[in-house]
Amino acid sequence: MSKKVLVLMGGLSSEREVSLNSGQGIANALKAKGYQVISHDFTDVWKLIEAIKKEKPDVIFNGLYGNWGEDGEIQGMLDLMQIPYTHSGLKASAIGMDKYITKMVAKSCGIRVAPSQKMTARDFLQNGTVIPMPFVVKPVCDGSSVGVFIVNSQEDLLKVKYKDLDTEILVEKYIPGQELTVMCLEDKAYVVTELKASEEFYDYKAKYTDGVTRHILPAEIPYEVSEICKAYAEKLHQRLGCNTVSRVDLRYNPDDGVILLEINTNPGMTALSLVPEQARYAGIDYEELCARLVENAKCRKIV
Repeated sequence: MSKKVLVLMGGLSSEREVSLNSGQGIANALKAKGYQVISHDFTDVWKLIEAIKKEKPDVIFNGLYGNWGEDGEIQGMLDLMQIPYTHSGLKASAIGMDKYITKMVAKSCGIRVAPSQKMTARDFLQNGTVIPMPFVVKPVCDGSSVGVFIVNSQEDLLKVKYKDLDTEILVEKYIPGQELTVMCLEDKAYVVTELKASEEFYDYKAKYTDGVTRHILPAEIPYEVSEICKAYAEKLHQRLGCNTVSRVDLRYNPDDGVILLEINTNPGMTALSLVPEQARYAGIDYEELCARLVENAKCRKIV
C-alpha cells in the first residue's frame, strides 16, 4: 500500500504565497508517483494537529518556507509527535535559518564568508555600523531576500526600515560579482547556476516573477571556481547535518574569490525554483525529486 503524505503548505511567514504555489505542485507530483496525498494549508497549529490525528499520515512533506516553517519550529513539533517529515531536522533548520550562526559554522570548516556585524535594527539606525560602505543589511532570520537592503550611499541608508526595531539584522560587506547557487542532493552537488537579475540584486521579485531573472546553467565561471562552489555546498550540507536537499547561495569575483552568503535547508519548489532546475540537469525530474524527499523523510527518535 502506498504511503499517505500530508503536504504542509501556506504557513505564517512572508513567504506564504510561494509556499501555497509550491505545495500545489508538490501534491500533484506525489499523486502522479502513486502516493496518497492530503494537502493542508497551515494557518493554525491546533487545526494542523487535528488534521494529523484524523488523517494519520505516514509522512509530512514540509512545504513551508520562512519563519515557523524552516527554522526548526515545525520540525520540533513533528519530532515530538514522532511523524517523519521531509527536509532537514530541528538543529540543521535552526542553524541554517540563522545567517550569523551559519557564517560561524562555515568559517569553522574553511568556507570563506564576508565580514559582517550582527545587531538590532534599532542599534543600526541609532549608531550605524563598523562595516564600511557598500554593505548589505538583512534580517538574521528570514528567507527569500525579504527585508534586504543594499547600501551604497547615505541616501540608501534612508531606505533601511524595519517595522520591529528589535529585529536582529546582519550588516555584511557587499561582495560584487556573479550571483551563484548550488543544490546539494543526498550529499552531492552537481552544477552551479548563475543568476542574472534585471533588478539590482536577486530579491523576492526576482526569485518568483517569470522573466525577471536569467538562470545560466551551468554558470559561466572557471572550472576551479565551479569546483569550489560545489565543495562548499557539500561541506556545509554535511556539517549542518541537512537531510536530502539544501541549496547554498554564493558570490564570486576574481579579487574576493568565492564567498558564501547563506544556506537554504528547505529550498523552493515552484516552477521557477532553482533546485528542481538543477535536479533536472542531474537527470532527476520534479516528480522523482519529490518522491526522494518523501522516501528520505525522518524525525528525531525518542529513545
